[in-house]
Amino acid sequence: MKFSHPLMHNNFTSNDRNAAIKLLRAKNTILTQSKNVKKFEKAWSKWLGVKYSVFVNSGSSANLLTISILKILYRKNEIIVPTLTWVSDINSVIQNNFKPVFVDINPNNLCMDENEIIKKANNKTLAVFLTHAQGFNGLSSKLINFLNKKKILLIEDVCESHGATFQNKKLGTFGKISNFSFYYAHHMSTIEGGMICTNDRKIYEIAKMLRSHGMAREANNIKFEKNMIKKYSELSQKFIFLYSAYNFRNNEIGAVIGLNQLKSLNKNNKKRQKNFSLFLKLIDKNKYKTDFLIDGSCNYAFPLILRKPNYAFRKALENKLIENRIEFRRGNAGGGNQLRQPYLKSYIKKIHLSNFKQVEHIHFFGYYIGNYPSLKSNKIKKLANILNSVNVN
Repeated sequence: MKFSHPLMHNNFTSNDRNAAIKLLRAKNTILTQSKNVKKFEKAWSKWLGVKYSVFVNSGSSANLLTISILKILYRKNEIIVPTLTWVSDINSVIQNNFKPVFVDINPNNLCMDENEIIKKANNKTLAVFLTHAQGFNGLSSKLINFLNKKKILLIEDVCESHGATFQNKKLGTFGKISNFSFYYAHHMSTIEGGMICTNDRKIYEIAKMLRSHGMAREANNIKFEKNMIKKYSELSQKFIFLYSAYNFRNNEIGAVIGLNQLKSLNKNNKKRQKNFSLFLKLIDKNKYKTDFLIDGSCNYAFPLILRKPNYAFRKALENKLIENRIEFRRGNAGGGNQLRQPYLKSYIKKIHLSNFKQVEHIHFFGYYIGNYPSLKSNKIKKLANILNSVNVN
């Protein structure tokens, strides 16, 4: 059989399907947001180690709601963002009229360079929106202490890093708010879905209202709702819209799949970590970067980064990948350097790409290829052999 290696692997199991079928066959079942959504939110909060979680229809929606909450609660107008991230992180900032301040990355974990964050923080800085890219931890004691001292909020994007840790504590528990994605082939999936997590009761209630059209009753706070009914007595009690908001609710099918997948998440994460360690051990360190900061990481996809900027080698590598039907993406996360994307042209007039050397290297000479729990060591060895065979005259 000819070799092939897809970027993603269907991680839905027969148990997931059975859980969904059982729900669909139940009498008088409710499929829109109901008791299973609440059950999944509580289970996820317990697994992660936070007080509150809000299930939404995607990680991108989680991003947008999170920054919308900051707009409601705070007045400072700058948010420090990564150059290597998914587009929705940046869009959520600019769509809420905050100023994005970009920083370069640390090539050893593909996350924001903490020294660049410290350098660019000022009295206008409201938050740091930190992406834990591809399963790596982007935190350090130095960064956390700095943000606490300056009273700058930390917002964590953990969409690609479920179960990754810093100092034996899960990522997503350090920030004021954290976001997760349950997209197909992430560490776990609900078909489409995301989660907003926090320990702040007020943020939790606002998130629930923004998720459901801005309705006061969605806060599920009796005292608060009574006050709103009294304040807006001319309105129907069930239809008091406090915020210009959205419909980002998820459904009962996604929730029961999430509950079922959560049972296997820790076990599957260990397989991902084992796969990544073997991959780094086997690939040629003279051709590819292997000296990543992997302590606490929980790999989402294998990063394949050329040691040196070499277009001839890049072409040979891509030809080899295509020849062996190894699916890949150049740029590692979200298409590489976000500063090069067209959607930013009207927001940022002057972009000095020479100030972002690390992400520029990733943009042109960085890739990722698939890692998933079902991947066997023999196949990882074959992958490494193919990658190591790439040469240019």
